[in-house]
Amino acid sequence: MVTVMVRDETATGRAVDSWPLTGLPERISARELVRLRVREEVARFNAERPRHFRGLVQPTDTEATLNGYRVAPDRRLDWEAQADRACAAFAHNGFLLLVGDHQVDDLDEEIDLRADPDVAFVRLVALVGG
Repeated sequence: MVTVMVRDETATGRAVDSWPLTGLPERISARELVRLRVREEVARFNAERPRHFRGLVQPTDTEATLNGYRVAPDRRLDWEAQADRACAAFAHNGFLLLVGDHQVDDLDEEIDLRADPDVAFVRLVALVGG
């Protein structure tokens, strides 16, 4: 099993957030990597219940703010719905996926995480206030 460092970046390359994602297989499709990342961030949100969700894509029925997406109090997010939204956003150039120095162009592309344990998600949509 492999641990990768996941990093969110702006289009200018500024790191916004980073965290380790553990227990991954050595080889994984880009789609599964995106889905596992989203599952982890939704699990953290549902466990902590902050006012804002700072995930890869905006959940439905939320408001974009400077601090992320404002979520109604006591709302739990569905990780599978968020993962589906993330895969759709990738297909529509909502974000780039960089593994090491390589840009992933296809969600079906297989990634060797032993060779490149550094993963960056670069958001291409304008952020509120950013």
